[in-house]
Amino acid sequence: MGKIKRLQNAGGKVPRPGPLAEQIEKSEYAQPSARKKVRNQRSDGDDEFVEGQMGRSILKQSQAQLQEVLFEDMEKDFPPLGEAVQKYERPPQKVSLSRKPKDAIDDEESSDDEKEVNEMDNPVPCNVDKVVNDFEKELDLAEDDMKILEHFMNKDAQPQRKLADMFRDKITEKQTDIQSQVNASTVQTVNLSPEVQEMCSQIGNVLSRYRSGPLPKMFKVIPKMRNWEELVYLTDPDKWSAAALYQGVRIFVSNLKEPMAQRFFNLVLLPRIRDDISYYKRLNFHLYQAMCKALFKPGAFFKGVLLPLCMSGTCTLREAIIVGSVIAKNHIPILHSAATILKIAEMDYSGANSIFLRIFFDKKYALPYRVVDACVYHFMRFQHDRRELPVLWHQALLVFVQRYKEDMSPDQKQAIMDVIKFHTHFTITAEVRRELLNSKCRGQDDDTQMMVDE
Repeated sequence: MGKIKRLQNAGGKVPRPGPLAEQIEKSEYAQPSARKKVRNQRSDGDDEFVEGQMGRSILKQSQAQLQEVLFEDMEKDFPPLGEAVQKYERPPQKVSLSRKPKDAIDDEESSDDEKEVNEMDNPVPCNVDKVVNDFEKELDLAEDDMKILEHFMNKDAQPQRKLADMFRDKITEKQTDIQSQVNASTVQTVNLSPEVQEMCSQIGNVLSRYRSGPLPKMFKVIPKMRNWEELVYLTDPDKWSAAALYQGVRIFVSNLKEPMAQRFFNLVLLPRIRDDISYYKRLNFHLYQAMCKALFKPGAFFKGVLLPLCMSGTCTLREAIIVGSVIAKNHIPILHSAATILKIAEMDYSGANSIFLRIFFDKKYALPYRVVDACVYHFMRFQHDRRELPVLWHQALLVFVQRYKEDMSPDQKQAIMDVIKFHTHFTITAEVRRELLNSKCRGQDDDTQMMVDE
């Protein structure tokens, strides 16, 4: 009996060869090898889809580069106010508030910053000038109408208050209280450390040259502070770039409550928009984006931007057209719109009021009767006004009658008919009369038509 043979390397048993007939049969055909050579089956490596984190990073970088190329052409036409030549003669410098080098930033933080900068929650048209020009053509205004609008503007209006003016008044008031020593216990001054003031000044230096990319970490924390207004004032928001203001609006809209967001819109956003339109006769793309983003809090936008603009009495036609185009292109809840229509209808008249009222009427809201009555009284006030009214007033009246003719009472329709006897337009007045006569009144049946004294 022989010993069992073992493999020298593996130490396993040697298989028996089997019967001779099976060995002869197997030897007739070649046996395939157990190992298979790994071959590259891809014909073209460029067509492969990159998956995972690498694919998302490549896509973000390509989108950021495309946006930067578009914004470069846009910002060449909009240099900073007052320093247009000086700031663009020198290349932009990169300022870092962190002691860590750029490569030491965590991947998670950098990805969050990229999402915060490149995310476009609200689609905004790239060609803002085309949108504004098309909206201006719809109004169809002549030069005579623009001259008429100037007569309705407030000549003695006070200048627009900014954040710096508000803090200057507060400092003066506190100094007066301290010197007089009257009710000194109520004076509460917040003393900021020199380190915080220096950091805010550095943030303002970065924001004055910001175009794209991650924002300073401290700037994102400012809305969560109790004294955020003072910290924003130390960053000098009047010198922020347009892109920095857009990013600031995004941060403050998402972190502040409606009353606080209203103050930011009124003290920072609105003065910057009016200054930009007054200086360039157009609006920067980033500022247009900022207004669209501000509409995410419609109550704060109306109380901080639209209503103060109408109440100022100095709203120009171009300002009304640009701000109105933002309202016309975006969805707004009915409750906020109804409250805004009610406030505008009760204000002193200006040409801008007619533009905004027409835009809201074209949205075809189902307005409450109280708002409809306020709009009727708004037009009835001009019955004894012998001034020549602009075509914007007639257009707003026509759109209101077309949309809400069946929500008006017979007395209200008769009052509107009396108004258009004194203020006529060669084409619009006939349409207004036809709409009033060929419609039912509030609470009447379909077969009942209005009978008025023409």
